[in-house]
Amino acid sequence: MPQSHVVTISRFLVDQEHLHPEATGAFTSLLHDIALAAKIISREVTKAGLVDILGGTDEENVHGEQVQKLDVFANLAMIRALDHTGLVACMASEESNGLIEIRKRFPAGDYVVVFDPLDGSSNIDVNVSIGTIWSIHRKVSKGERGTLEDCLQPGTRQVAAGYVVYGSSTMLVYTSGAGVHGFTLDPSIGEFLLSHPQMRIPEPPKKVYSINEAYYRRWSPEQQKLVTYLKTDGGFGSRYIGSFVADIHRTLLQGGLFMYPADSESPKGKLRLLYEAAPMAMIVEQAGGRASDGKRRIMEVTPESLHQRTPTYMGSKGFVELAEAYLAGKA
Repeated sequence: MPQSHVVTISRFLVDQEHLHPEATGAFTSLLHDIALAAKIISREVTKAGLVDILGGTDEENVHGEQVQKLDVFANLAMIRALDHTGLVACMASEESNGLIEIRKRFPAGDYVVVFDPLDGSSNIDVNVSIGTIWSIHRKVSKGERGTLEDCLQPGTRQVAAGYVVYGSSTMLVYTSGAGVHGFTLDPSIGEFLLSHPQMRIPEPPKKVYSINEAYYRRWSPEQQKLVTYLKTDGGFGSRYIGSFVADIHRTLLQGGLFMYPADSESPKGKLRLLYEAAPMAMIVEQAGGRASDGKRRIMEVTPESLHQRTPTYMGSKGFVELAEAYLAGKA
């Protein structure tokens, strides 16, 4: 029988730490804490239909979107896993209006974590894959506690980025700038096991585009022309889940083009730059792909506010470049 090796995320992170003699272990501990939060959220997601945790809370978040009960739970799970560790200077979340400060009774650290605790939460009640997105920066301000300046850094300064997809299985995918690695949660032992080392967008990729075509009339003529080409002369198929994490996860594994463009009702785009687009851009680039706002590299955009939005084009490098050419009127 072929031999196989079981590598837990804990073992993998320790082995990666040993590659850097100057490492203090703080970054490894932070990733452990994020993995713990993912396990807690996964547990609640998988039993959501059995307890009173489905449905909305009759409240809206800062974006005017209905807050789901699992949104609240996931947000608190992330905060409580990180705020007391002495590793984090401050945090920011899609579900919070402003900066999440570390309470005075806890020590502050050198890292900043921004996250979307439960992406795709409108799909919760219909049992479609949802996810968590997170990004880590180093604190750049001089004070002991983190400030808004620490959060508003471009994607190029990310120390690490990752996502968790809660679907038929729970997978954690992350990069710290040395490739992309995926871990699948084995619920029988409660451990994330290395299942997808050194993930790369395949070449040749599948000719698939992912976009919500219900918004076709809102798009620019260039965007309309692009999608018309893809599904006619381009020979592309269409796959759209409506959960950013799930759509990017499929694109990462199979190749293709994900698009969430600006439109007449959302002229600055819909996805949030800081804790959705930028971390996913780091992952896609590390997997050999490209991430753009249609004109420039998403990783190079410096956020001006916590909840800044951006048009988003991600996936196989050649497909994103094709989209940029159409949007520029050059195709």
